Amino acid sequence: MLKLVRNGEIYAPEYLGKKDVLIVDEKIGYIDDQIDVPEGFFGEKVEVIDVEGKVIVPGFIDSHVHIMGGGGEGSFKTRTPELMLTDATTSGITTLIGVIGTDGTTRTMASLIAKARGLEEEGITCYVQTGSYQVPVKTLTGKIEDDIILVDRIIGAGEIAIADHRSSQPTVEEMAKIASAARVGGILSGKSGIVNVHVGDSPDCLNLIEEVVETTDIPIKQFYPTHINRNSRLFEAGIAYAKKGGYVDFTTSTIPKFLEEGEVKCSTGLKRMLDAGVPIEQITFTSDGQASLPEFDENGDFKGLKLGKVSSLFKEVRDAVLEEDVPLETAIQVVTSTPAHILKLKQKGRIREGNDADLVILEKETLEIDTVLAKGKLMVKEKQVIVKGTFE
Repeated sequence: MLKLVRNGEIYAPEYLGKKDVLIVDEKIGYIDDQIDVPEGFFGEKVEVIDVEGKVIVPGFIDSHVHIMGGGGEGSFKTRTPELMLTDATTSGITTLIGVIGTDGTTRTMASLIAKARGLEEEGITCYVQTGSYQVPVKTLTGKIEDDIILVDRIIGAGEIAIADHRSSQPTVEEMAKIASAARVGGILSGKSGIVNVHVGDSPDCLNLIEEVVETTDIPIKQFYPTHINRNSRLFEAGIAYAKKGGYVDFTTSTIPKFLEEGEVKCSTGLKRMLDAGVPIEQITFTSDGQASLPEFDENGDFKGLKLGKVSSLFKEVRDAVLEEDVPLETAIQVVTSTPAHILKLKQKGRIREGNDADLVILEKETLEIDTVLAKGKLMVKEKQVIVKGTFE
């Protein structure tokens, strides 16, 4: 119940210097320059973890994961497998947001919530969005606002597909009604009520969202568009959209098509957005883990697919620091404090007293993941898995 993490340099995400962190059950109880363990019975109950020479950052938040599998664009045999606990923990991920993608028929909200609860029982935090690509939105209770208000695990709606041949081709009016229902549900429940939006390859890019914002009272930050690094056209549209105040999300499992500029990574895209003046508080990374990443030809016919990996999430953050010279305290925000703020996860994303004890210990020079704690529980220690999933 008591753990003392000693001698680490803390990025909370802001740099706090060398500190000790006392964990009390699932929470961060106390942070100070030096915390001494008293002798005797009480001291014997404190587990000391010395991380001298290492860096401590908040546990990572992956806000877009197909936790029960996804896809099937190449028929039933291409349905992707469920996420396993150690897929997340060995990648430093302590909080997940589960989504349903293309298949809103055989992948259901009841199954999504059951998988989320299973991951919670195994030791990490998991919420979900209600719906899938399809419009009308396929909810659990029959209404978006009822799902958000009445079901604790549901915090918003999505991923609603636009600008994609696989979407339901929603109209401005339909998208406005979805956003309105999610917003009311969020207001009444104290949740984010955010609308997660899948943006495809179409030249329309973000036009549908922008038209909703321009023609209704719905604020731009009600939407959370993802896959913004899908191609160079969408990326440039994303910069303009963010400068209007909107959030933008990069997908780390996808290799963007910056062919002309030779830029093929989220880490490079992050640097470009920051250089363009987009605030870090509006940019996030998500993995699209366990999604099928299909490839279609010019006629829209299926050619093949790959599997999204949650391990890609921190790799791109790490590359932003080591290859693009983005400061660690800036880069780490895209998977910690920024998604926590967008999704109203008040106990997540920051190392501070009273927050959940989700911590990732990194090697200082290489930024490799060494140790992971989720709600105060050691999941990975010195690169060795401590806690496995039920069927691992």
